[in-house]
Amino acid sequence: MEIQEKGICRLSIVPVRAEGSDKSEIVTQLLFGEHYTVTDVSKDQKWLRILIHFDKYEGWIDAKQHTFISDDYFNQINNVDYKISTDLSSSILYQKHQLPIVIGSILPISTNELFKMEEQLAYNGDSKSLSQKREFDFLKHIACKYLNAPYLWGGRSPFGIDCSGFTQIVFRICGYHLQRDSSQQVKAGTLVPTVEEAKPGDLAFFENEAGKIHHVGILLNKNDIIHASGLVRIDTLDEKGILNKTSGSYSHRLSSIRRVLKD
Repeated sequence: MEIQEKGICRLSIVPVRAEGSDKSEIVTQLLFGEHYTVTDVSKDQKWLRILIHFDKYEGWIDAKQHTFISDDYFNQINNVDYKISTDLSSSILYQKHQLPIVIGSILPISTNELFKMEEQLAYNGDSKSLSQKREFDFLKHIACKYLNAPYLWGGRSPFGIDCSGFTQIVFRICGYHLQRDSSQQVKAGTLVPTVEEAKPGDLAFFENEAGKIHHVGILLNKNDIIHASGLVRIDTLDEKGILNKTSGSYSHRLSSIRRVLKD
């Protein structure tokens, strides 16, 4: 492998780690079809540092899970309006083998249904165009598919997801771009001055005692929020923060509300 070599995820999910080691924490995940650039190679050639194209997030992947693509194909992915899967879980026929994939995977299918034939890929599940922006009702439908998904630091799938991975992937499916971490997402969209002015689909951000943004969720209405905390769940939101419906106590302190979803 060489620095600046291009790659694509051709497995269901690939962990991206903080360091080049199986013992290192997972900072995010690649889903099928997401592409990246190699920015460094470990001395033993077993680990690759990558820059994910979609959100410019960096981390290390196992070199055995790297699939090389040409610069031309990399650019094609950037310029063609491919599909994104909307089934919670499904499978594709990839190089004559069944491969399970999860919601949010990128499929090399364009709006005119042309396939990249040399990859021998076929998919019959539900999907939508990446660029198509959808309304709140669709966003709510997608978000609720993740209900009860377990919390996983660095996760981006219905089998393990963190708070900002949840908001990022839900908004991506709906045609909107968010960065990876809640501290980055808080810069998106426009500020909503008060809880009373909030609308369904707004993002609510929460701070720790040091004032650092460390949590995010999606408003379903002025009183309910869906977020990943232990699991993806729906709790109550007010001007103080999140009131956990199970414990009856506040779990997160409200910092701000941002509006990304267009009317």
